[in-house]
Amino acid sequence: MPESNPETHVIDFRAAEQLLDARDPRGAVKLLDSVIAAHPENTAARLLRARAFFAAAQLRPAELEFELVLEREPDNAFAHYALARTFERAGRPDAATRHFRLAAALDPKPEYLKAARFEAED
Repeated sequence: MPESNPETHVIDFRAAEQLLDARDPRGAVKLLDSVIAAHPENTAARLLRARAFFAAAQLRPAELEFELVLEREPDNAFAHYALARTFERAGRPDAATRHFRLAAALDPKPEYLKAARFEAED
């Protein structure tokens, strides 16, 4: 097994991105596990692992990772949106709505605004 070093972790992170893009989320998670073990503070790696968990339909691990990212970056609109989608898939619409609205408030992208459904309250 190759020695673990920062360069290896960068390579693993980039490879994990490619695996996720190639629809191999489980492979991405495996690569990111070692990166996160060595660099638990790396929010980008945690966000990528959360996306991979979501893509693999591992909703509880995805939820935990997105929440950890949001503890560190409460203004991360994408993390709020992705957590909301995770809650939506898990059948938790109230939690989903809250995070869709936080995402839209932080970044008024059209897809965030549409998901937030602000006008549905009237």
